[in-house]
Amino acid sequence: MSIRKTVLATIAVLCAGGGVVAGTGVTEARTVDAPAPAATGWTQVGHDMRSGVSGLAVTSYTGSTYRAVIGLDNKRRGETRIARLTYSGGPSGRTAVVQPLLWKDGAEPIDLEALEAVPGTSDEYLAVSSRGLVYHLALTDDGNAVQVRDLSPLPAIGQGDNFESFTLVSRHGKLAAVWADRGEGDDRPATLYAAPLSFNTYGESVFGTVTKAAYRAPYPARDVRHASDLSVTDSGRLLIASASDEGDDGPFDSAVSDAGAVSLDRSGRVRLTVAEHPEVLRKFEGRKVEAVDCVSGSGTAVLGTDDENAGGAVTTARICR
Repeated sequence: MSIRKTVLATIAVLCAGGGVVAGTGVTEARTVDAPAPAATGWTQVGHDMRSGVSGLAVTSYTGSTYRAVIGLDNKRRGETRIARLTYSGGPSGRTAVVQPLLWKDGAEPIDLEALEAVPGTSDEYLAVSSRGLVYHLALTDDGNAVQVRDLSPLPAIGQGDNFESFTLVSRHGKLAAVWADRGEGDDRPATLYAAPLSFNTYGESVFGTVTKAAYRAPYPARDVRHASDLSVTDSGRLLIASASDEGDDGPFDSAVSDAGAVSLDRSGRVRLTVAEHPEVLRKFEGRKVEAVDCVSGSGTAVLGTDDENAGGAVTTARICR
Protein backbone atom coordinates (compact mmCIF):
# COMPACT_ATOMS: atom_id res chain seq x y z
CA MET A 1 0.00 0.00 0.00
CA SER A 2 1.43 3.43 -0.93
CA ILE A 3 2.17 6.06 1.73
CA ARG A 4 -0.65 8.26 0.36
CA LYS A 5 -3.09 5.37 0.49
CA THR A 6 -2.01 4.42 4.03
CA VAL A 7 -2.44 7.98 5.31
CA LEU A 8 -5.85 8.42 3.69
CA ALA A 9 -7.01 5.04 4.96
CA THR A 10 -6.01 6.11 8.48
CA ILE A 11 -7.94 9.37 8.04
CA ALA A 12 -10.99 7.41 6.90
CA VAL A 13 -10.82 5.26 10.03
CA LEU A 14 -10.31 8.20 12.37
CA CYS A 15 -13.25 10.08 10.81
CA ALA A 16 -15.44 7.07 11.42
CA GLY A 17 -14.02 6.17 14.79
CA GLY A 18 -13.61 2.61 13.59
CA GLY A 19 -10.90 0.00 13.10
CA VAL A 20 -9.12 -1.42 10.08
CA VAL A 21 -11.01 -4.64 9.48
CA ALA A 22 -11.81 -6.42 6.24
CA GLY A 23 -15.58 -6.78 6.09
CA THR A 24 -17.18 -10.12 5.46
CA GLY A 25 -20.66 -8.87 4.61
CA VAL A 26 -23.39 -11.37 3.88
CA THR A 27 -22.22 -14.50 2.12
CA GLU A 28 -25.29 -15.63 0.27
CA ALA A 29 -27.31 -14.01 -2.48
CA ARG A 30 -30.91 -13.07 -1.79
CA THR A 31 -33.82 -12.85 -4.17
CA VAL A 32 -36.66 -10.47 -3.40
CA ASP A 33 -39.73 -10.43 -5.61
CA ALA A 34 -42.38 -9.03 -3.27
CA PRO A 35 -44.24 -6.00 -4.66
CA ALA A 36 -43.05 -2.65 -3.38
CA PRO A 37 -45.31 -1.02 -0.75
CA ALA A 38 -47.04 2.30 -1.42
CA ALA A 39 -45.85 2.56 -5.02
CA THR A 40 -46.08 0.59 -8.24
CA GLY A 41 -43.20 -0.34 -10.48
CA TRP A 42 -40.65 -0.81 -7.72
CA THR A 43 -38.96 -4.08 -6.74
CA GLN A 44 -37.59 -4.49 -3.23
CA VAL A 45 -33.94 -5.44 -2.79
CA GLY A 46 -34.29 -5.65 0.99
CA HIS A 47 -36.60 -4.72 3.84
CA ASP A 48 -34.42 -3.12 6.51
CA MET A 49 -32.00 -0.28 7.17
CA ARG A 50 -29.00 -2.26 5.90
CA SER A 51 -30.36 -2.86 2.38
CA GLY A 52 -30.90 0.63 0.99
CA VAL A 53 -29.31 1.45 -2.38
CA SER A 54 -27.08 4.54 -2.11
CA GLY A 55 -25.21 4.12 -5.40
CA LEU A 56 -25.65 2.11 -8.60
CA ALA A 57 -23.57 1.40 -11.71
CA VAL A 58 -25.09 -0.63 -14.54
CA THR A 59 -22.54 -3.01 -16.07
CA SER A 60 -24.67 -4.62 -18.83
CA TYR A 61 -28.24 -5.30 -19.89
CA THR A 62 -30.20 -7.68 -22.09
CA GLY A 63 -33.77 -6.72 -22.88
CA SER A 64 -35.36 -5.81 -19.55
CA THR A 65 -32.69 -7.50 -17.43
CA TYR A 66 -30.02 -5.22 -15.96
CA ARG A 67 -26.82 -6.26 -14.22
CA ALA A 68 -25.27 -3.70 -11.91
CA VAL A 69 -23.04 -3.12 -8.93
CA ILE A 70 -24.68 -1.26 -6.05
CA GLY A 71 -23.32 0.64 -3.06
CA LEU A 72 -24.83 0.53 0.43
CA ASP A 73 -24.25 3.21 3.06
CA ASN A 74 -23.79 0.82 5.99
CA LYS A 75 -21.58 2.00 8.83
CA ARG A 76 -20.85 -0.97 11.09
CA ARG A 77 -17.92 -3.32 10.62
CA GLY A 78 -18.77 -6.44 8.63
CA GLU A 79 -21.93 -5.01 7.03
CA THR A 80 -22.18 -5.12 3.24
CA ARG A 81 -20.82 -2.06 1.43
CA ILE A 82 -21.03 -3.25 -2.18
CA ALA A 83 -22.96 -5.96 -4.03
CA ARG A 84 -23.95 -7.29 -7.42
CA LEU A 85 -27.53 -6.71 -8.54
CA THR A 86 -29.47 -8.51 -11.26
CA TYR A 87 -32.80 -6.81 -11.87
CA SER A 88 -35.43 -8.07 -14.28
CA GLY A 89 -38.47 -5.95 -15.04
CA GLY A 90 -40.07 -7.93 -17.86
CA PRO A 91 -43.75 -8.79 -18.45
CA SER A 92 -43.35 -12.12 -16.64
CA GLY A 93 -42.72 -10.30 -13.37
CA ARG A 94 -40.11 -8.21 -11.59
CA THR A 95 -37.28 -9.77 -9.58
CA ALA A 96 -34.09 -8.53 -7.96
CA VAL A 97 -31.19 -10.76 -6.96
CA VAL A 98 -28.51 -9.24 -4.71
CA GLN A 99 -25.12 -10.90 -4.18
CA PRO A 100 -22.90 -9.15 -1.60
CA LEU A 101 -19.22 -8.67 -2.45
CA LEU A 102 -16.38 -8.75 0.07
CA TRP A 103 -14.40 -5.58 0.77
CA LYS A 104 -10.66 -6.21 0.76
CA ASP A 105 -7.49 -4.22 1.39
CA GLY A 106 -8.18 -1.67 4.07
CA ALA A 107 -10.86 -0.02 6.13
CA GLU A 108 -14.45 -0.37 5.07
CA PRO A 109 -15.96 2.97 4.02
CA ILE A 110 -18.34 4.69 6.37
CA ASP A 111 -21.45 6.00 4.61
CA LEU A 112 -20.74 5.04 0.98
CA GLU A 113 -23.04 7.28 -1.05
CA ALA A 114 -22.19 7.05 -4.76
CA LEU A 115 -20.80 4.51 -7.21
CA GLU A 116 -19.76 4.76 -10.86
CA ALA A 117 -18.15 2.37 -13.34
CA VAL A 118 -14.86 3.59 -14.84
CA PRO A 119 -15.35 3.96 -18.62
CA GLY A 120 -13.11 1.75 -20.73
CA THR A 121 -12.84 -0.93 -18.05
CA SER A 122 -14.99 -3.96 -17.26
CA ASP A 123 -14.14 -4.33 -13.59
CA GLU A 124 -13.21 -0.95 -12.08
CA TYR A 125 -15.36 1.50 -10.13
CA LEU A 126 -15.13 4.76 -8.22
CA ALA A 127 -17.08 4.86 -4.96
CA VAL A 128 -17.51 8.06 -2.93
CA SER A 129 -18.31 8.44 0.76
CA SER A 130 -20.39 11.26 2.21
CA ARG A 131 -17.23 12.99 3.47
CA GLY A 132 -15.67 13.07 0.02
CA LEU A 133 -13.26 10.12 0.01
CA VAL A 134 -12.94 8.46 -3.41
CA TYR A 135 -12.25 4.71 -3.47
CA HIS A 136 -10.85 3.35 -6.74
CA LEU A 137 -12.07 -0.26 -6.72
CA ALA A 138 -11.33 -3.29 -8.86
CA LEU A 139 -13.14 -6.62 -8.87
CA THR A 140 -10.98 -9.56 -7.87
CA ASP A 141 -10.30 -12.28 -10.45
CA ASP A 142 -12.91 -14.59 -8.89
CA GLY A 143 -15.53 -11.82 -8.99
CA ASN A 144 -16.43 -12.25 -5.31
CA ALA A 145 -14.77 -9.16 -3.84
CA VAL A 146 -13.47 -5.69 -4.56
CA GLN A 147 -9.95 -4.48 -3.85
CA VAL A 148 -9.02 -0.86 -3.16
CA ARG A 149 -6.53 0.35 -5.79
CA ASP A 150 -6.42 3.90 -4.45
CA LEU A 151 -8.00 6.16 -1.87
CA SER A 152 -8.03 9.92 -2.40
CA PRO A 153 -10.15 12.94 -1.41
CA LEU A 154 -12.33 14.90 -3.77
CA PRO A 155 -10.82 18.29 -4.60
CA ALA A 156 -12.26 21.65 -3.50
CA ILE A 157 -14.40 20.27 -0.66
CA GLY A 158 -16.47 23.11 0.80
CA GLN A 159 -17.41 23.81 4.40
CA GLY A 160 -20.15 21.40 5.49
CA ASP A 161 -20.24 19.48 2.19
CA ASN A 162 -22.09 16.16 2.38
CA PHE A 163 -21.76 14.15 -0.83
CA GLU A 164 -24.36 11.78 -2.26
CA SER A 165 -23.72 12.20 -6.00
CA PHE A 166 -20.93 11.28 -8.40
CA THR A 167 -20.75 10.38 -12.08
CA LEU A 168 -18.19 10.13 -14.88
CA VAL A 169 -18.40 11.48 -18.42
CA SER A 170 -16.30 10.08 -21.28
CA ARG A 171 -15.91 12.01 -24.55
CA HIS A 172 -13.16 12.18 -27.22
CA GLY A 173 -10.95 9.84 -25.20
CA LYS A 174 -11.11 12.22 -22.24
CA LEU A 175 -12.73 11.76 -18.83
CA ALA A 176 -14.51 14.16 -16.48
CA ALA A 177 -16.03 13.77 -13.04
CA VAL A 178 -19.21 15.49 -11.88
CA TRP A 179 -20.29 15.38 -8.24
CA ALA A 180 -22.39 17.32 -5.74
CA ASP A 181 -22.84 18.29 -2.14
CA ARG A 182 -26.45 17.34 -1.48
CA GLY A 183 -27.57 20.64 0.01
CA GLU A 184 -30.27 20.89 2.65
CA GLY A 185 -33.58 22.75 2.64
CA ASP A 186 -34.12 26.40 1.76
CA ASP A 187 -30.91 27.67 3.32
CA ARG A 188 -28.38 25.46 1.54
CA PRO A 189 -28.62 24.68 -2.17
CA ALA A 190 -26.59 21.83 -3.60
CA THR A 191 -23.14 22.69 -4.91
CA LEU A 192 -22.30 20.99 -8.19
CA TYR A 193 -18.67 20.32 -9.05
CA ALA A 194 -17.04 19.22 -12.33
CA ALA A 195 -13.42 18.59 -13.25
CA PRO A 196 -11.26 16.69 -15.74
CA LEU A 197 -10.13 13.33 -14.33
CA SER A 198 -7.30 10.97 -15.18
CA PHE A 199 -5.49 8.11 -13.49
CA ASN A 200 -1.73 7.79 -13.12
CA THR A 201 0.20 4.53 -13.47
CA TYR A 202 -0.57 3.66 -9.83
CA GLY A 203 -4.34 4.00 -10.31
CA GLU A 204 -4.44 7.24 -8.34
CA SER A 205 -7.14 9.75 -9.28
CA VAL A 206 -5.82 13.04 -10.68
CA PHE A 207 -8.39 15.85 -10.84
CA GLY A 208 -7.98 18.97 -12.97
CA THR A 209 -9.40 22.46 -12.55
CA VAL A 210 -12.73 22.41 -10.69
CA THR A 211 -15.86 24.25 -11.87
CA LYS A 212 -18.67 24.92 -9.37
CA ALA A 213 -22.34 25.93 -9.56
CA ALA A 214 -25.28 26.14 -7.16
CA TYR A 215 -28.42 24.09 -7.74
CA ARG A 216 -31.89 24.16 -6.18
CA ALA A 217 -34.28 21.32 -6.92
CA PRO A 218 -37.73 22.26 -8.23
CA TYR A 219 -39.24 19.29 -6.34
CA PRO A 220 -39.86 18.18 -3.62
CA ALA A 221 -40.37 21.26 -1.48
CA ARG A 222 -40.10 20.02 2.13
CA ASP A 223 -36.98 18.67 3.90
CA VAL A 224 -35.29 18.51 0.52
CA ARG A 225 -31.84 17.24 -0.35
CA HIS A 226 -31.34 19.05 -3.63
CA ALA A 227 -28.93 16.47 -5.11
CA SER A 228 -29.25 12.84 -3.97
CA ASP A 229 -27.60 11.52 -7.13
CA LEU A 230 -26.86 12.56 -10.70
CA SER A 231 -26.18 11.11 -14.13
CA VAL A 232 -25.26 12.47 -17.56
CA THR A 233 -27.06 11.23 -20.69
CA ASP A 234 -25.50 10.35 -24.05
CA SER A 235 -26.49 13.81 -25.32
CA GLY A 236 -24.86 15.55 -22.36
CA ARG A 237 -27.99 16.39 -20.36
CA LEU A 238 -27.41 16.53 -16.61
CA LEU A 239 -30.08 14.65 -14.64
CA ILE A 240 -30.25 15.25 -10.89
CA ALA A 241 -32.29 13.29 -8.36
CA SER A 242 -33.64 15.16 -5.34
CA ALA A 243 -35.26 13.69 -2.27
CA SER A 244 -37.30 14.61 0.77
CA ASP A 245 -36.28 12.85 3.99
CA GLU A 246 -38.18 13.55 7.20
CA GLY A 247 -36.62 10.68 9.16
CA ASP A 248 -35.93 6.95 9.11
CA ASP A 249 -39.65 6.15 8.79
CA GLY A 250 -40.35 8.80 6.17
CA PRO A 251 -42.46 10.04 4.62
CA PHE A 252 -40.23 10.20 1.54
CA ASP A 253 -40.64 11.89 -1.81
CA SER A 254 -38.32 12.19 -4.81
CA ALA A 255 -37.94 13.46 -8.34
CA VAL A 256 -35.46 13.40 -11.19
CA SER A 257 -35.03 16.65 -13.10
CA ASP A 258 -33.29 17.79 -16.27
CA ALA A 259 -30.97 20.22 -14.52
CA GLY A 260 -28.61 21.39 -17.24
CA ALA A 261 -25.74 20.04 -19.31
CA VAL A 262 -22.15 18.82 -19.12
CA SER A 263 -19.76 18.97 -22.07
CA LEU A 264 -16.19 17.80 -22.51
CA ASP A 265 -14.21 19.04 -25.51
CA ARG A 266 -11.29 17.41 -27.31
CA SER A 267 -8.78 19.26 -25.17
CA GLY A 268 -10.38 17.82 -22.02
CA ARG A 269 -11.96 21.09 -20.88
CA VAL A 270 -15.20 20.61 -18.93
CA ARG A 271 -18.18 22.93 -19.15
CA LEU A 272 -20.98 22.73 -16.55
CA THR A 273 -24.27 24.51 -17.27
CA VAL A 274 -27.17 24.68 -14.82
CA ALA A 275 -30.68 25.27 -16.15
CA GLU A 276 -32.40 28.44 -14.98
CA HIS A 277 -35.65 26.49 -14.67
CA PRO A 278 -34.94 22.75 -14.21
CA GLU A 279 -37.61 20.46 -15.66
CA VAL A 280 -39.04 17.71 -13.46
CA LEU A 281 -38.96 14.55 -15.57
CA ARG A 282 -40.54 12.12 -13.11
CA LYS A 283 -41.77 12.17 -9.52
CA PHE A 284 -41.45 9.16 -7.21
CA GLU A 285 -43.78 9.65 -4.27
CA GLY A 286 -43.16 7.53 -1.20
CA ARG A 287 -39.55 6.78 -2.18
CA LYS A 288 -36.14 8.29 -1.43
CA VAL A 289 -34.18 7.98 -4.67
CA GLU A 290 -30.43 7.96 -4.00
CA ALA A 291 -29.14 6.22 -7.14
CA VAL A 292 -29.64 7.07 -10.83
CA ASP A 293 -27.68 5.60 -13.73
CA CYS A 294 -28.53 6.35 -17.36
CA VAL A 295 -27.83 3.26 -19.48
CA SER A 296 -25.97 4.37 -22.60
CA GLY A 297 -27.83 3.77 -25.86
CA SER A 298 -31.15 2.93 -24.20
CA GLY A 299 -32.75 6.17 -23.03
CA THR A 300 -33.45 4.33 -19.76
CA ALA A 301 -32.28 5.00 -16.24
CA VAL A 302 -32.03 2.40 -13.51
CA LEU A 303 -32.95 3.94 -10.15
CA GLY A 304 -32.40 2.78 -6.59
CA THR A 305 -33.82 3.95 -3.28
CA ASP A 306 -32.64 4.06 0.30
CA ASP A 307 -35.92 4.08 2.19
CA GLU A 308 -34.18 3.67 5.54
CA ASN A 309 -36.26 1.36 7.80
CA ALA A 310 -38.34 0.26 4.78
CA GLY A 311 -35.24 -1.03 2.95
CA GLY A 312 -34.34 -0.40 -0.67
CA ALA A 313 -35.91 -0.84 -4.08
CA VAL A 314 -35.08 -0.54 -7.79
CA THR A 315 -36.95 0.35 -10.96
CA THR A 316 -36.37 1.77 -14.43
CA ALA A 317 -37.65 4.92 -16.14
CA ARG A 318 -37.25 6.23 -19.70
CA ILE A 319 -35.95 9.67 -18.77
CA CYS A 320 -32.44 9.74 -20.27
CA ARG A 321 -32.90 11.86 -23.38
